[in-house]
Amino acid sequence: MESNSSKSLIPSMNVEPTIYLLDNGMRVVYLHDPSIVAHLGVTVRAGSRFEAENEEGLAHFLEHCIFKGTKNRRAFHVLSRLDSVGGELNAYTTKEEICVYSSFTKEHLKRASDLLADILFNSTFPEKEIEKEKEVVLDEINSYLDSPSDKIFDEFESYLFPGNSLGNNILGTVDSVQSFQKSDLERYVKKFFYPDNMVISFVGDLKPELILKQLNKDFGHYTQHEELSEPVAPKPLVPFNIIEAEANYQSHIMVGGRAPGYNHPNRRVFTLLINILGGPALNSRLGLSIREKYGYTYNIDASYTPFEEVGYWNVYAGTDPKYQKKTVRLIKKEIQRFIDEPLSENQLKKAKQQMKGHFALGMDSNGGVMLNFGKSLLVFNQIDTLAEIYEAIDSITPEEIQAIAKEFLNPDQISSLIFSVK
Repeated sequence: MESNSSKSLIPSMNVEPTIYLLDNGMRVVYLHDPSIVAHLGVTVRAGSRFEAENEEGLAHFLEHCIFKGTKNRRAFHVLSRLDSVGGELNAYTTKEEICVYSSFTKEHLKRASDLLADILFNSTFPEKEIEKEKEVVLDEINSYLDSPSDKIFDEFESYLFPGNSLGNNILGTVDSVQSFQKSDLERYVKKFFYPDNMVISFVGDLKPELILKQLNKDFGHYTQHEELSEPVAPKPLVPFNIIEAEANYQSHIMVGGRAPGYNHPNRRVFTLLINILGGPALNSRLGLSIREKYGYTYNIDASYTPFEEVGYWNVYAGTDPKYQKKTVRLIKKEIQRFIDEPLSENQLKKAKQQMKGHFALGMDSNGGVMLNFGKSLLVFNQIDTLAEIYEAIDSITPEEIQAIAKEFLNPDQISSLIFSVK
């Protein structure tokens, strides 16, 4: 058993997150927190981008079906195991991860750990449950198709990454979901659910010796197998400008393009840029201009989603059809400002302070901390402390902001997708 300590992510706490290895090499990140509630999660590098051509939506469907019974429990007992003691069990799927996680009062660690291991490694995927869950997922797909403000995000990704699994809808398609069989689920688990491809994260008021003893009992006997080949990187993008008659009342606008991946040296520079452009604060440039000054839209924001070797950025706005062209023009005007005008030192100082505050607020939930730890360790094999994140943000210069804007926000690289009113 090995360990590797780092400084606490939470400045007000005098404890350190620690990385351990189970007997089989599975990584565990542990953070002590003096709370009656504990959080335990398992993150697997097995999201939708790892699906084969005929498997679109399989990772998400698997996430649903692991709750439908194991070698040791029926579906009812899986769902009731933590609920019966006031705990919670949940899961989600992204392009790159499947995560199963739990929250519970700390005396129920054994119950949570045993349950997570059971559903991850011993699910039986009963045929009747698979058929029922297909209807649930198909209804989920239809609900997205019925909402232009949701659908435009998935369709924009499909145009950004054509012919690549990164462009596939995480939910899959009606045809792909209807085709899934028990053997597909078993094959996916066998392929991706092994110790080196998984991370366990824990936050709570229990000693690490107790945590590791329980986790070794429940997870430590599962074996490794050959490492997976890396997913295919997307081909270079030919920018597009597409208008589709998909909306009912509002025009839905998406402007964006490719962006740095996780491993790009200036990933945080780009994060800061997007935060200034249209981040969660009310005083973003897009918010102050298009919403507050002109009143063209109620919803407008920018986001940045990095993957391993590539990422993408986007600006979304919903507006009255009569303001559609003006809104697109103003969005592109605000983007161009980053290329034409370097930020002043005062502007940059305020933007850094705001971004650091957002990071701190994001660490205010122990459940969120647990999930962030798992993803960080899985992606980077390390955990950045809040002090290290602050240091990286403070080191950003106006020149770096302008340089990365020229690299990724050049007008010739920008694409758009508009859902106009039918």
